[in-house]
Amino acid sequence: MHLFIRLALALVLAPILILPHANAASPEDRYIATRDAAIAKFARQEKDGKVDDALDKAETAARDELKAQLAGILSEPSRTGYAPAQINLDTLYKGDMGFGLLDGLRFEAETGKGGAKVGQASDGSYVEPKAHIIVTTEPLFIRWLREHKAWRDKGEKNVPQQVEAALRFEDLYTQAISTDAAVINFHDLPIARPASATLAYGFLAGRTQDATPDAADEVFVAAVAGGKFYLAYGTIEPAVQVAACNTLRAGLNKRADEADEKLRRKQIDRKAYDRLGDLRQQGDDAFKRCFIQQAAQQPAFTEATRQAQSLLELAIGK
Repeated sequence: MHLFIRLALALVLAPILILPHANAASPEDRYIATRDAAIAKFARQEKDGKVDDALDKAETAARDELKAQLAGILSEPSRTGYAPAQINLDTLYKGDMGFGLLDGLRFEAETGKGGAKVGQASDGSYVEPKAHIIVTTEPLFIRWLREHKAWRDKGEKNVPQQVEAALRFEDLYTQAISTDAAVINFHDLPIARPASATLAYGFLAGRTQDATPDAADEVFVAAVAGGKFYLAYGTIEPAVQVAACNTLRAGLNKRADEADEKLRRKQIDRKAYDRLGDLRQQGDDAFKRCFIQQAAQQPAFTEATRQAQSLLELAIGK
């Protein structure tokens, strides 16, 4: 009888003992909870006007704690030629321009263009890293997509919520990395998907704060492999450009300048001017169409593809 009672009690208590383990938070959950608590804390103190050196030090310490959590989650090895990993988040202050970057670790190349060492050069200029690799888990990347599904102002396109579509969305790369300029996708690159990756995508890129640049001087690659998401980007040498496309745009820009001058001199009226349309936008659109049609025939395109493939394979550790 006593044995029966003990067995019955064991059966009743078993679910109680198991349930806490079943509902245990994942490492990603704990990271997000820590991050969001810190963001809320700094937002309250900003609102109360308590921003000072002490708070900035606390914000830096909070990002250091998050970096340590990510390092434990990712267990990423070091990469030859790259500095130790840093957290990809620039800030935990909601009002800062760099707020909302992709949660992950960022590796930066120790050299810049031409092999120069990163840092202050003898002429006073700063040598930027030639390449960056950002790593996070696939679940954290998906959560980041969810957080950015209504990130832009009303009427603007937001990042798709499907991973494959998101990789082809130009603005993802502007939002995910530290940059003060928009990332421009010039042209897809025919990179080969590494065997370990389920998804991979690469493109020729440039940065702009206004008009599309004349040449693509960067490559971006992204991949999902082994439960992780990799995003890498770097400058390329030589840049990819198409002289005929630049000439085409220059011609339309010249027409725009001439129309502006005629309107200013009252040689044409506003109606005649408006009928011309936005000539500069027409030139930019024509340039992009031309580039897509002709870029792949440029010798630099093949070299850019090679550099992008190498960067992708270094990122995921093929």
